[in-house]
Amino acid sequence: MAISKAMRAALSALSYPEIDVKKTYPLERELKRIASWRIKKPHLYRIWEHEVPCGDHKVPVRIFTPSEDKRHLVLLFFHGGGWVTGNIDSYDGVCADMAALTGRMVISVDYQLAPEHPFPAAPEDCYAVAREIFLQDGLLGTRPEEIVLIGDSAGGNLAAAVSLMARDRGEFLPTRQILIYPAVGNDYSDSSPFPSVRENGSGYLLTAKRIRDYMELYRASEADLGDPYFAPLIAKDFSRQPDTLIITAEYCPLRDEAEAYGEKLRAAGNRVEILRMPDALHGYFSLPASFKLVRQTYEIINRFLED
Repeated sequence: MAISKAMRAALSALSYPEIDVKKTYPLERELKRIASWRIKKPHLYRIWEHEVPCGDHKVPVRIFTPSEDKRHLVLLFFHGGGWVTGNIDSYDGVCADMAALTGRMVISVDYQLAPEHPFPAAPEDCYAVAREIFLQDGLLGTRPEEIVLIGDSAGGNLAAAVSLMARDRGEFLPTRQILIYPAVGNDYSDSSPFPSVRENGSGYLLTAKRIRDYMELYRASEADLGDPYFAPLIAKDFSRQPDTLIITAEYCPLRDEAEAYGEKLRAAGNRVEILRMPDALHGYFSLPASFKLVRQTYEIINRFLED
């Protein structure tokens, strides 16, 4: 069903285009912390807390293991939140659903957030976790080809960045990745080359201004905008990347750049599947699994995992 006029009006009212995320992000974090909830259903999954060394700190990870675990695949998950909000607790529900609906072990990464820890802190944290899991097969009893990178929004950006970093550094190489409405570009102005930034950049909860604010908090300097680990879409080399599933949302400002990223991967000889979810908004993947779009998305993900 297409979005009705009443729904459009409600979305527009909720989009708050005047809010300055650079000033309000501490409140957003606190609201997410308060709203976060831990599903306690041991018959659906088990949790294991772990930490991975990265430079002068350790990166917390939370591992969700469903009771009927298909151990031949592990999902290494990077959460969204504009690199500024969201954390391992606020995504408990998403990861619990992911473990239950895929039957796979899910590893959720609590990477450092900007602006306290600007780029490249987040991708380096995610890379460190991936490196340990890929290279220490005794940790989880998995082989490298059984590990799938997955992320939504900013987390999709980090999954794509880790795949590029892995190729460039030569320590390991993911074979599959799932990018859910990933932020892979660096231009969310009115002159953006992607129509979805202008068409969906206001009135649909995630605004173009909000993305610009997040990116200003995330970057350490203007030079970061030209770094492919910051904006994977601007990479010069897209070869030797994982088999990729890209899922976009129809009414998302990131839609066109994510699909363009998939086309660049495909043109470089990689196996890529790009699917656009009709009538979907950015962020829908975090809704409970009872929502039709979420169930349909997991059907797509499971087909990709089982292929």
